[in-house]
Amino acid sequence: MRLRGIGKRYQRETWVLADVDVDLPSGELIAFSGGNGSGKSTLLRIVVGVTRPTTGRVLERPTQIGYVPDRFPPDERMSAHGYLTHMGRVGGLRSTVASRRAEELLERLALVGGLDTALRTLSKGNAQKVALAQALMLPPDLLVLDEPWSGLDGSAHGVLAEIMNETTRAGGTVVFTDHRESVVQANATRIYRVAGGHVTLDKGSTRAALPTETRLVFRAPVNEYGIPRTADWQTFVGVVTAHTDGPYATVHVTSAHADALILAALHDGWSMVEAGQVNTPHATVYGGAS
Repeated sequence: MRLRGIGKRYQRETWVLADVDVDLPSGELIAFSGGNGSGKSTLLRIVVGVTRPTTGRVLERPTQIGYVPDRFPPDERMSAHGYLTHMGRVGGLRSTVASRRAEELLERLALVGGLDTALRTLSKGNAQKVALAQALMLPPDLLVLDEPWSGLDGSAHGVLAEIMNETTRAGGTVVFTDHRESVVQANATRIYRVAGGHVTLDKGSTRAALPTETRLVFRAPVNEYGIPRTADWQTFVGVVTAHTDGPYATVHVTSAHADALILAALHDGWSMVEAGQVNTPHATVYGGAS
């Protein structure tokens, strides 16, 4: 997908965006970084087709687009499940398929209150989960996320990382914004800077792939009653995914952070069972504290 000569202004106001040229290749994680009011959200709306540019052209926009806006209005009497089922039907799914897909997504994102929670009663974080779910009702070729981590709890951060990975591994494109430079640097395969209505490519940020992943398998220490200890692996820097099966925990972490995670786990009484590099083109990282 490409944007060429994009400009946007409202009536006779100053140009919000001017002469923007952007490439959004398949299989990449692309960040737009800039301050509040810089035009990032306007640019994302143009990317997904919600807003028309005043000048310029959008070329080769994919058919299937998932979009999470910066604000998701939950002031509806519909339940989360009902809303998502309706959106799935709008997208062409049969009612039974849409209902099942909605259940799967809300369970994966661990919506607090359950499937029948009314949208208007949701907290910001849970409204964000529903917004993310509606963007995924049909697998997107282009997933556009405006401040997607805002309000999400720690476990949902991990699920979001998995979803971003799954989209790019399937050949899709992920476009996102975040006000934290550390998150932008850690996640993006290319970064565009947005300032004063202009968008420039940070050439030093462009890379074919993010850091490789390392797969680590740990065995938990047990207490005096033989009950294995648990750990919140998603709070460690660089962790991509973490799954527990009885006393064993399988953790995927970016290779640059693997040694620190191993040392921390051993210090806490865990035993190393297995370690190896994951054969994956790139990994999405979300921050934490080790």
